Amino acid sequence: MVVAGTPAQTKTPLNSNQIKGFWAAWGGWCLDGMDAFIYALVLVPALTELLPNSGIEPTPANIGYYGSILFALFLFGWGLSMAWGPIADRFGRVKALAATIIFYSVFTLACGLVTNIWQLAVLRVLCGFGLGGEQPMGGTFVAEEWPEDRRKMGAGYMHTGYYFGFFLAAIANYFIGANYGWRWMFILGGAPALLVFWIRSGVREPEAWKSRVQVERPSMLSAFNALFTERFRRNTIVSSLLFTVSIIGLWGGSIYVPTAVTQIARREGFDVADAARLASYGSMVLSTGTIIGCLLAPILAERWGRRPTMASYFVFMGIAVAVAFGMVFYMPNALVPFFVLIFLLGLGGANFALYTLWLPEQFSTTSRASAIAFVSSIGRFAGVAMVFILGAGIASYGSLGVPVAITALVFLLGLIVLPFAPETKGKPLPA
Repeated sequence: MVVAGTPAQTKTPLNSNQIKGFWAAWGGWCLDGMDAFIYALVLVPALTELLPNSGIEPTPANIGYYGSILFALFLFGWGLSMAWGPIADRFGRVKALAATIIFYSVFTLACGLVTNIWQLAVLRVLCGFGLGGEQPMGGTFVAEEWPEDRRKMGAGYMHTGYYFGFFLAAIANYFIGANYGWRWMFILGGAPALLVFWIRSGVREPEAWKSRVQVERPSMLSAFNALFTERFRRNTIVSSLLFTVSIIGLWGGSIYVPTAVTQIARREGFDVADAARLASYGSMVLSTGTIIGCLLAPILAERWGRRPTMASYFVFMGIAVAVAFGMVFYMPNALVPFFVLIFLLGLGGANFALYTLWLPEQFSTTSRASAIAFVSSIGRFAGVAMVFILGAGIASYGSLGVPVAITALVFLLGLIVLPFAPETKGKPLPA
């Protein structure tokens, strides 16, 4: 209740650099999401064309298997993207952000020009290297540049960009992919490079970073090594384990949604073009659920705390993945109930927004970008192994439903690890 005569509390106003920088980070993350999801949307038609050119029969099992290998290679490239963190700690968040966007845009466009699966495999590694660096750079900028009373919600707002990117990819697939083919989807993925001109013309480095490097500008090696000092070692290890859980959940659940919808639709009599459009609808439903979950994440984290909120997201997503792929995927007339579970899976998949809020609170300015880049990358190496295992499981089982559903068990590991993570609710960002 506000007492009469007492001014109501207001949030600290944002200055022009905070606003421009946010939209630069959000826009990069949005186009990042579009780029990442393009492959998931065009997986079936692309491999149907490229596998015969590579001497491989394009059976559903082979498409699932080689599609998983390409997912794994993309994750491997994303894992290598931890190199962007020390670059940002040394040279600046904005410079590194622009460089990552240029990198993944160029190699995504090149994916539209390949003639066989081996060329696509190499390019997916390079795409992953560039794309994996964008979110840590943008998240670090928002955490350091936004005022303390607004940065938590800023993290939630920023993370919605990735899933708005899913919308863009789904809309593009509806109008471009379904009508002109998968190659034009990858060529469209080169568009994010245009954002760099705006970023470099109007966004300054965050004041927290500039003030800190005037006193101490870390070398790239020292910024990285700080993650394993006594002060930060436990945070680094625990956060990396948690992120690994989320990665396996994402790539075991959300990323297979378009392929699952396509296969259900074809099984139920839809032609190729209509199945592609239904996959786009499914992606939009998934994105809607995740955007809502991203907006709720900072509110719940401030009310319940970081650990309980993450636990609730893990439980929610684990149940959604298990039921959607283990049960509903095999039902007759599965499209409608599968779409309902896609929405619920999206809500749980918003657990990634919590990392954008939580990770900056666990590390100091001179190693913050390195920490976020390392944590958000190292889990992907474990994800590589899991995706290969999942691909082999799909090939052996003959369908993707049950193998994907089994990945829900990884969230039990997350619940075991969570009590060892620091609870940072109510604590300011470390200097």
